[in-house]
Amino acid sequence: MTTDFKAVQAAVELISGGWRAQAVHTAAKLRLPDHIAAGVTTDAGLAAATGAREDGIRRLMRLLVAVGLFEGGPSAGYRNTPVSATLLDAPGSLRDMCLLYGEEFYTAWGHAAESISTVTSGFELAYGRPLYAHLDEHPGLADRFQRAMVAGNLFFDSVPEVFDFTGGKTIVDCGGGNGHLLSVILDAVPDARGTLLDREHVIPLARANLSRTIGLDRVELVGGDMFEAVPEGGDVYVFCRVLAGWHDDDAVAAFAHCRRAITDPSARLLVLDRMVVDEESSVLPALWDLHLLMTTGGRHRGVEEFTSLLDRAGWQVERAAALPMETTALVAAPRSGRVAAR
Repeated sequence: MTTDFKAVQAAVELISGGWRAQAVHTAAKLRLPDHIAAGVTTDAGLAAATGAREDGIRRLMRLLVAVGLFEGGPSAGYRNTPVSATLLDAPGSLRDMCLLYGEEFYTAWGHAAESISTVTSGFELAYGRPLYAHLDEHPGLADRFQRAMVAGNLFFDSVPEVFDFTGGKTIVDCGGGNGHLLSVILDAVPDARGTLLDREHVIPLARANLSRTIGLDRVELVGGDMFEAVPEGGDVYVFCRVLAGWHDDDAVAAFAHCRRAITDPSARLLVLDRMVVDEESSVLPALWDLHLLMTTGGRHRGVEEFTSLLDRAGWQVERAAALPMETTALVAAPRSGRVAAR
């Protein structure tokens, strides 16, 4: 029997992927990119700065240089790369994402076999409660979760490029969170106005962020449940990555509320999300879909699924536009006729 060493190596790299993730997590935990940026570039210096043993640092850095997180070595000193620079402790970095994924979410993935077999949240299996209930009881972790989510919003700047928000439109961001997307759109489109709809306890976070970034003179903040009602008279209703944890009927209800709330046939509905396909899928959408199962028990949908849900709610998809990080924007127009009940 001839051994296919290339196949074996590929399998080993997949099998040991979790070890690499934990090594990167450790680098973020010990703030190694920040220490190196500050001029601490030797094993001894990094050990002193982190309180770790030098032997452990040397062995960790050997791997992290090999996988491309850092450059250099123990003789010439270590240097940050564009990859490790994303983990610097700075606004918009991926450090909080790395810490969250390397700790709580890594624990959730430890229950992957049972989660996949039962289609049950791996996080709930690990911690005995749903993710959001756990976050409610751990404010520090909830803050990290919010910062990690913001770090994943790299496509926001491209949204005004795929849809025309100009012309004095009122944009209703359904489940808008802290208002990051709305602030990006309003900053790019000076004549637009925005309404942010989210749960009551989220509104103070949105108010603080929007007052700092765009000002509150062009924004209305509404506390409520998008599955029960949405503000009336919007020109554009936006759903950005907020439907993955909800059943199809819930999504239809939210879309139908928007259909009833519009007052002009020129109004549009935008769905911004990762779209999955079963045939010839790329890695990111498939990975994030499975990650949703591990964390919330949710799932990503495909374009056809969203098209069907929108059609049930009185909308028809006009077009799809590609956004960075394998995200898709679906643009839907109101369909004539009655809106289906939930």
